[in-house]
Order: sequence, then C-alpha cells, then structure tokens
Amino acid sequence: MGPASEVTQAVIDLGALGTLISCLVRRGYCPVGPTPRDGSIVYDTLSRLEDLPAGWTDEQAPGEYRLQKEAGGALFRFTVGPQSWKKFLHPSEIRLFDIERQDNQFRILPNGDPPPQYAFIGVRACELAAIRIQDRVLIEDKFTDPIYQGRRSKVFIVAVHCTRSAATCFCASMNTGPRPGPGFDLALTEIFADGRHVFLVEAGSDPGAEVLKELPHEDASPEMCRLASEAVEQAAVQTRKIDQNGIKELLAECVYHPHWDAIAERCLACANCTMVCPTCFCTNVEDSTSLTGDHAERWRRWDSCFSQTFSYIHGGSVRKSVKSRYRQWMTHKLSAWIDQFGSSGCVGCGRCITWCPAKIDITEEARAIQSQKMPQKMAGAALVEDEDGNA
Repeated sequence: MGPASEVTQAVIDLGALGTLISCLVRRGYCPVGPTPRDGSIVYDTLSRLEDLPAGWTDEQAPGEYRLQKEAGGALFRFTVGPQSWKKFLHPSEIRLFDIERQDNQFRILPNGDPPPQYAFIGVRACELAAIRIQDRVLIEDKFTDPIYQGRRSKVFIVAVHCTRSAATCFCASMNTGPRPGPGFDLALTEIFADGRHVFLVEAGSDPGAEVLKELPHEDASPEMCRLASEAVEQAAVQTRKIDQNGIKELLAECVYHPHWDAIAERCLACANCTMVCPTCFCTNVEDSTSLTGDHAERWRRWDSCFSQTFSYIHGGSVRKSVKSRYRQWMTHKLSAWIDQFGSSGCVGCGRCITWCPAKIDITEEARAIQSQKMPQKMAGAALVEDEDGNA
C-alpha cells in the first residue's frame, strides 16, 4: 500500500470498485452510470456493482446497434450507447417556472426540489470532451444557463479509458480520445492480466484523490501502467476519421456543393442525430395555461435544426428543405461552431452514424465534399436563395 497522502495512481480490484460506489453515496452523490436495458446500454442510477454491464459488448455500424455477451466479465468493453450525459446536465424536458393566480394576484411557485448531486461513472474520453464543449457553450459564453451550471457544478466524474473502439468511432481524428482529457476526478483503465481483473485508477482532482485514499488499493507497478497504456493504444486504431485540415473554411464556402442534394435524397429529417449527439444544445420553450386561467407553466424541451418549425420566423420557415437543414447541421457542427465557441462541435463518438435510420455517415459525407471538385462558378459565390427559398 502506498502512503494515503500521496496516492494519485493505484490499482484496485472489483470489490474496491463496489466500494467506490458506496463511498460516493456516503458523500452525498447519486451514482449514475451504464447499465443494460432493452437491448442497449443506457445511463441510469447505480445502486450496486452488479448494475454495471458485466460481460456485455456492443457491435455498431451505420444504422445498426446490437449488444452481445462475451466471456470474461469485463464491465466496460462496450463503447457508447444512445444516451449521453447531457441527459442529466441539460435535460430533454424541464419546467422553467410555474405560476398560479389567487385573488387576482399572480404568484411564482417554487420550481421543485434541486437536482441530485450526481457522480457520473464510466464517462468516455469523447463524452468528457463533449461536457467541456457544453461548459463552453452553456456556462462560459456571454449568457450562462443557470440550470446547466447548477447541475454541472456538483458533478463528480469517474472517467473510463477506452480499450476498444466501435466501428463507428472516430474520436482519434477529432483529438478527443480515446484517452480522457482534463476534467475527470478519477479515471479507470480496465485490465485483465495474470488471471486478475483489476483497474488502474488515476486521480485527476483533489476530491478524486481523497476518494481514492478510501479505497482498498495497491501501488501501480510499471508493468500495470504499461498494460493500461497498451490497452488504450488499441482503441486509437479506428477505421473512420474526419480530416479537419481546412474543413472549416471548405464547408463555409460550399453552400452550393452538389453533394448536399445527394444527402438530402437519403435524409429523413428525423432528428435522431441531434437527439443522440452529446454536444447539441438547441431547445424550444412552450407555455401552457389551464382552462380556468388560474395556472400556467413554462417548459423547455430539446429541439432540433432538422425540425421545420425550428427555423420558423414571421412569414415562414427559413430552412424549408431537408437539404438546407442537413447542411445547416453539418456546417454548424464542423465549421461555424469553431468561430462561435473555439472548437469543433463534433467529438467523434459516432452516435449520429449508428442511430441514423438512413445510415448516413458524417465522416463519409465530409470526405465526399472534400474530395469532389465544385464547379468554378459556384465556388465562393454570393449567397442567394435556392429553389426552396433557402440561402
């Protein structure tokens, strides 16, 4: 055992991982993490070690996702499922305020109990990068979202180093994985060696180091560190990628690229890609009033640039065609986002590829636009309306 005051990296076994969950509960956290349900890995409350998806792995391809059981009992051999952590930080539906009228006076009611103090267990590198992006958009920009800020400020993050990649992953080309960047409290690497099933644990913050000291652990030997590093390097071998060299400027200039028409012929404008994306943050606000006029509520719900009503202004929708809506999404994600927030809006998690019923692959579409030459008369042309009245 290493001295408790100096522990920043150690090795723990399965029992200690269960102790970690108990330790977080004692500290007032609500542990949430991956668990198998309805044929996929979802994020939900964890009450014990057995809630984690032991022995499950995933097979992903464009428009395809399935879980498979495999020997060994690994807890984190899957990659990412349909949900991201924004489910907890930027909820899909939340009441903003509640008003009632009594004796011709209006009173704003308390907005329910405060959210739990979450401990996220099993945060992948791409997901941690997505949280940093949403921090930039919803906290560090000109206007702060108090709901997101309140939830985010309380989170304890237990990251997981990926030791395999799905066929739809391309985080390596986006510089967001597979090794987690800054922002975690603890990071785990799952290792099978010499008949042992253990985890290399790295503390990334003072609260993380304090929790690590409470866990039964042993010193991290050079051999364990080597095995952990090799396991993560395997996940960096990915078949998909986006060449970021010049793509920001290219997409900004290629408003009239003929490939947008080819994508539009396949896209269903179902908004699956924006719903599963860990960085998309667009919302809509809806008001409802009781028939008696004595009670009213305002709710905020996720919205999507693929919805025709999303761009509706006085006189009609700004983006009527599927082509213009897909172009808006992809150009914002890979180009305009950089101007707005200083980084790409894509972290390479591959969810938009897996959960697209039309099997549209953003990496293939980006490559097609980069490889096809535009007619000279179109390149750099001034914006005018297309056949649908969309710029």
